[in-house]
Amino acid sequence: MALTGPQKTVAQTVGVVVLMGSLAWAAVPFYDWFCRVTGFGGTTGVAEQAPDEVLDRVVTVRFDASKAKDMPWEFKPVEREMKMRIGETGLAFYEAYNPTDKPIAGQASYNVTPYSAGGYFEKIACFCFEEQVLQPGERVEMPVTFFVDPEIVEDPEAQYVHTITLSYTFYEIDLPEGYAALDVQAETHKN
Repeated sequence: MALTGPQKTVAQTVGVVVLMGSLAWAAVPFYDWFCRVTGFGGTTGVAEQAPDEVLDRVVTVRFDASKAKDMPWEFKPVEREMKMRIGETGLAFYEAYNPTDKPIAGQASYNVTPYSAGGYFEKIACFCFEEQVLQPGERVEMPVTFFVDPEIVEDPEAQYVHTITLSYTFYEIDLPEGYAALDVQAETHKN
């Protein structure tokens, strides 16, 4: 059965709407994948272990911390910077403190500048890989283990990078179910 003029127009319009909706739905995961693969926008990589090769060339890694406007925690790097050889494994700590009287959950987003170094900055382990919950008055040190991939010296855009800044921004998220139930119980007992 062939479609008539108005039916064909409706079918084409529905097809365009479905196609555009599908592309919009796929855009966020595709962009996330693209940034992780290429280091675009300062997105770091994730590695199982450090490389076997450690170069003599030294790079300075600076650590930056910020928080979203409504995040009540205090958050800062324990050490502001470290000098390390390219390929060497580094371990840095960030400190978080919950000054409130209730548990607060947080998640950290991160990036690296200059952006050209993003694809060569590899994390082996990081507090940013999972959500964090701090109890009232709790202070913690959270580690990040990382290295700068020796392949950076082969990249014409990144080979002359001497300083890399790793930045984290913590923002508040909903408490996981178990914590949310405890928080409700605590509020009930107060009243």
